[in-house]
Order: sequence, then structure tokens, then C-alpha cells
Amino acid sequence: MKEINVTGQKRTALGKKASKELRKEGLVPCNLYGEATKDGKPAAMAFAVPMSELRKIVYTPHIYMINLIIDGESHTAVMKELQFHPVTDALLHVDFLEVNENKPVTIGIPVKLVGLAQGVRDGGRMNLSIRKIDVTAPYTVIPEHLDIDVTSLKIGKSIKVGDLSFEGLELATSKDVIVCSVKMTRAAMSAAAASTAE
Repeated sequence: MKEINVTGQKRTALGKKASKELRKEGLVPCNLYGEATKDGKPAAMAFAVPMSELRKIVYTPHIYMINLIIDGESHTAVMKELQFHPVTDALLHVDFLEVNENKPVTIGIPVKLVGLAQGVRDGGRMNLSIRKIDVTAPYTVIPEHLDIDVTSLKIGKSIKVGDLSFEGLELATSKDVIVCSVKMTRAAMSAAAASTAE
């Protein structure tokens, strides 16, 4: 997994008004949920990051291991949740999760289809149903993407999460979820009808 540095500063003023002021200054309110606990629950550290810093990790298909530098203190984290404005689509808030080498983390990994499916060669159309699959593993073994070989996939057939396995990774997405399928197209239907007629 790629690594990236993101720098932020702790925030003391909390609440809607304070968050609004931060956004006016081009900063995004964030929380880091980490190892520290309060009453048995993960305690959140409130901080703010310039939008320019977040842009490189939010608007990308890649997943990153993030080295969060908050007031000079370093934390290894992954992005947990993003909150966008329902109308303007502006980034409102980000939650990060602190990770270590021993503690497994659940994260969505981009899917990469490998090979040309038999069904596509026969005139069908490849349909990718989900772009990411959730996996649980220590962050040190999480890959940048999950390669799925589709070479033998025929028209009308699909690959489900339950059909897949990756060494060292536990798949957290439901086994019944379809990852990709080859759909019949009009061209393939007419070709099939023509060969039947012959």
C-alpha cells in the first residue's frame, strides 16, 4: 500500500460554529480514533487539516497508509469515513483510524480485473458491479488493489466475493455480493441466433 504524509494541527474549539470557521479558512475538521481509550471506547483526537493536503488522498482511486503529523507528533492511520455536503459536495469532515502492525484493520481495496473474459471475446459486455472489496488484515500486508482473473468468465456468468480468496486477507464484504459479470449484448444475441439458424 502507498504511504503519504498529511500534516494537521490539534483543534481546541469544537462544535458546529468552530467547524464552520475552520472551513472558511480552508481547513477541514478531522478526528483520529486511536489506541487511546476513554471509558473502554476509542478516544477521538480532534484536529484540522488544510483542504489542499486532503485533496491528494480523497479525490483518488488509490488507498493510502497515512502518516498523520499532528503538531509534530506522528500517527499511522487509514481513512475511515468521509462526510460531504449533500448539495455542494464539499468535504465537511474526515475520520481517521489509528493502526499498528499487529492490529488488523478493515478497509476497502480497489478491484482490478485482469485478462480478457471469454464472454467479452464472444461479444458480451463486462459489467463491474463493485469498485472495492472490504478486507480485514494488518495494514502491512494490505495490497494497493485486488487482482481478479476474468479470462474464463463466460456470457451470463458472474464472479461473487465468495468465489475469491487472497493470501493473508480476510474478505469482509458479503460472500453473495457480485463483483463482476458478463452480460449478453444485442450483437452477441444476434450472433448466437445466426449460428443456431445455420
